[in-house]
Amino acid sequence: MTGDAFFKTVSHFFPKLTKWLQSVDDPRNKNKIIYEPSHLLWLGIFLFLLRLGSKRKIKYKLATEDFLKNLNQLCTGYSENVAHHDTVEYLLQRLEPEELYGVRQKMVNRLIRMKALEKYRLLEEYYMIAVDGTGHLMFKERHCPHCLTKKKDGKILYYYHNVLEAKLVTGTGLALSVETEFIQNSDGETKQDCELNAFYRMAKRLKRRFPQLKICLLLDSLYAAGPVIDISEEYGWKYITVFKRGSMPERYEEFCQLKKLCPENEIELANDKASQKYSWVGDIDHKGNYFDVIELNEAALDKKTRFVWLTNFKVGKKNIIKIAKGGRLRWKIENEGFNIQKNRGFNLEHPYSQDEISMKNLYLLLQIAYILSQLMEKGSLLKHKIQKVFGSVTMLFEQLLEDLRTKSVGVNFSNKPIQIRLSSFP
Repeated sequence: MTGDAFFKTVSHFFPKLTKWLQSVDDPRNKNKIIYEPSHLLWLGIFLFLLRLGSKRKIKYKLATEDFLKNLNQLCTGYSENVAHHDTVEYLLQRLEPEELYGVRQKMVNRLIRMKALEKYRLLEEYYMIAVDGTGHLMFKERHCPHCLTKKKDGKILYYYHNVLEAKLVTGTGLALSVETEFIQNSDGETKQDCELNAFYRMAKRLKRRFPQLKICLLLDSLYAAGPVIDISEEYGWKYITVFKRGSMPERYEEFCQLKKLCPENEIELANDKASQKYSWVGDIDHKGNYFDVIELNEAALDKKTRFVWLTNFKVGKKNIIKIAKGGRLRWKIENEGFNIQKNRGFNLEHPYSQDEISMKNLYLLLQIAYILSQLMEKGSLLKHKIQKVFGSVTMLFEQLLEDLRTKSVGVNFSNKPIQIRLSSFP
């Protein structure tokens, strides 16, 4: 059941996946055996999808006759054995990351074209894309010329690599990677890269890859800055950005004063669990660009929470609640994105390779694997069976590993069309 569900999910959402992976020159291993590039890249995807934890386990976990049969079903050509993990590394050191950017883009584009994500749009129009940075790798010694450095009293404590992610998020828990920018020093010595500079680079690619997509960016307070607003307006994007007193302090003070002058801009809601008070101020000018500010005060049991966002949506009583809900989904990139990838078997912070190019390609393969993982978890084939049949998502993928390495699955597909729907509930 699990193995068949995987093959059906892949064939349903990504019928051309292996063709995209075929666009790379064939690498050769030490024994001069030629492997299809799709064979090697699928092994890289399975490294993360099956939560193997290290490249060496490709040899010890996946080198079975049944797994080879299943792998050949996914690939464009036939291989006589499962490639060694060193051969996978050989390819990843020589593969341009742009190839995998393209694979991921086509995966997301297919989901958008088939309207699988349409019902999750904000105000039934905008796809919500949360942007945030996270720690990726840390080293005691310099790893490459582009390492970032953490210093104290002029002394380097450690070297590290961070990454900026843009993920399409939904209220049901999806966090699909759509763009990645590696935060790295340009000269290895004096010019320390930062998250905001990485965003400026990422924004250009995001617009180029999804030129017609109606996007609403979900941003933290770091992005409450004039250049970010300028970029959003230029590209026709909406944004909902956390607004704090320290970010754009003059505009924040203006909001606080204006809020006192428009008490009619308020909505209050209450039920047995919590009370919420929404208020807003419109048309605050920042160097020719205008934005509205939303404030939400929420009281639940003994806990009181206050949220403030700035946005270029025109806010009013009819849409303020939906816009505020969209703003709160920014946390999905941290919870359903980075935390799961760090703590649920993907081992995001594990140095799978010491090679700089391979390191980037492995990160992108992890993002591709996580898209597949989410579609399986939340697709109608397995969504309501996971808890009852497998007990947990972790057990689901343990069973998938056993199925793929001990059974020949995905061979006898019916030509009858099927529908796999994503869950409408968290």
